[in-house]
Amino acid sequence: MTGRIVIVGYKPKKGKQAELEALVKSHIPTLRAEGLISNRDAISMRSEDGTIIEVFEWASKDAIEKAHSNVKIREMWVSFSEVCDYVPVSQVKEISSVFSEFTPLS
Repeated sequence: MTGRIVIVGYKPKKGKQAELEALVKSHIPTLRAEGLISNRDAISMRSEDGTIIEVFEWASKDAIEKAHSNVKIREMWVSFSEVCDYVPVSQVKEISSVFSEFTPLS
């Protein structure tokens, strides 16, 4: 089976924008080092309200399951929950535009 592309929204908790951005920047390299995502380029971007949207491809459905039992990944997800709330990307204002514009995270 081929990988599964995921689009996720992270809305920073008050005063946690910088911490969230640092965590997002380490997210893809960590997933990749653990062999859980494909080599397809991932994209991370910020909306006007600070919500970060990340797009990446899991290596397989099995990789998604493995992530849930991977100690390093679970610890990272705990860190995410401390600095943000997961939100459906449909709640991000820019998504409703035909040509949605975001600021890339570098």
